[in-house]
Amino acid sequence: AARSIIILASDRDAPDTHTIKTMLALLNNPERKPEPYHVVADIRDRQNLSAARIVGRDEAQLLLGRELISALTVQTGRQPGLSAVYSELLSFAGNEIYFKLEPTLVGQTFGRALFAYEDSALIGLHRAQTGTCLNPPMDTLIAADDQLIIIAEDEDRIRLSDLADYSVDSEALQAPPQRQRAPERTLVLGWNRHGSSMLGALDEYVAPGSATAVVADEPAAEKRVAASHTSLANQTVTFQLADTTDRGVLDALGVPSYNHVLVLSYSDRLGVQEADARTLVTLLHLRDMAERHGKPFSIVSEMLDLRNRQLAEATKADDFIVSDHLVSLMLAQISENKHLTGVLAELVDPEGMEIYLKPVEDYVRLEHAVSFYTLLEAAQRRGEVAIGYRLVGDSRREAGPHGVAINPRKSERVAFAAGDKVIVVAES
Repeated sequence: AARSIIILASDRDAPDTHTIKTMLALLNNPERKPEPYHVVADIRDRQNLSAARIVGRDEAQLLLGRELISALTVQTGRQPGLSAVYSELLSFAGNEIYFKLEPTLVGQTFGRALFAYEDSALIGLHRAQTGTCLNPPMDTLIAADDQLIIIAEDEDRIRLSDLADYSVDSEALQAPPQRQRAPERTLVLGWNRHGSSMLGALDEYVAPGSATAVVADEPAAEKRVAASHTSLANQTVTFQLADTTDRGVLDALGVPSYNHVLVLSYSDRLGVQEADARTLVTLLHLRDMAERHGKPFSIVSEMLDLRNRQLAEATKADDFIVSDHLVSLMLAQISENKHLTGVLAELVDPEGMEIYLKPVEDYVRLEHAVSFYTLLEAAQRRGEVAIGYRLVGDSRREAGPHGVAINPRKSERVAFAAGDKVIVVAES
């Protein structure tokens, strides 16, 4: 009689074996109900995905939780504030992702439909034949059986606007800048089972000639880092065995010379609280180094216990990934709507549409306040969908989610400053 069934990955060896056996017991039970089940399962190893699909068929939504977290860690490490975006979209508090048929918009282009909602944000289409399509071409016509993919505070808040004039400030719009991708330097402090897949995900984003240094008090990590070289095309990776809580070690690394710093938890061999304690010590040293050198660098960290994130705020790190918490939120959301599997898969695919935080001054002038309709127009002109913004001045406030505002009321005017970001769904 269950509306949905969530299968969590086991803590035992070969967790996917237990997950697949559980699906077999559910779906092949001779006394099962005739109607399809809605099963959501966390698969740890991609090699087991095909076998799980054979068992689950169209009754199971399979989530590669480890790969998703690796991709999100890399994305957040390159653009602090992103985890706050995902936390809000997945947390059942604030804004979420909904699917809705909207007969009134049938026949309109996707680009025009972006302006149809004052209090909701259209981000894509779920097409009956092809499935999820985030940020399709702006001239895509909405068909009668297309479900709109919408960010909204609640499903009953998704209402078409009666505005005829969106008051777009054309004089505030900026032409897209021309930027060349440059090699990047990334420092990874710490190591766990996500490390290898994280290096693979990072390779999809960095420009050729990039360099990554891994420093960890984990002897087994050296072999895994060395093994990853064969699959990396855009970066070289070095490894140093050292205590990442030692201030002398950190000072010798030349941390301010790196573009991004990722602090991974020692979750494989330490208990949750001990691992988070070591992470906190490392973060305190890094923030002190940044203040002493007067050269800011982004610091993104992985925490294990959501409760420790409040303690971690004192370190003034730019962002935090709470891995198991995010996987839990994803499983819960997919249990409510199976189509979200496709949305999440595309958002973390380097070849698909992703969420980016980009300099707001690349979109609008900073001299005066503009409405979000103006930002929406600026993003649309370059084939992107604006869904929010991040105010750098609010990013350190404990009460706010790192200054992030998702799905703001579009007619409200905001005065942006240098360093603020516009949050868009766009190609890499």
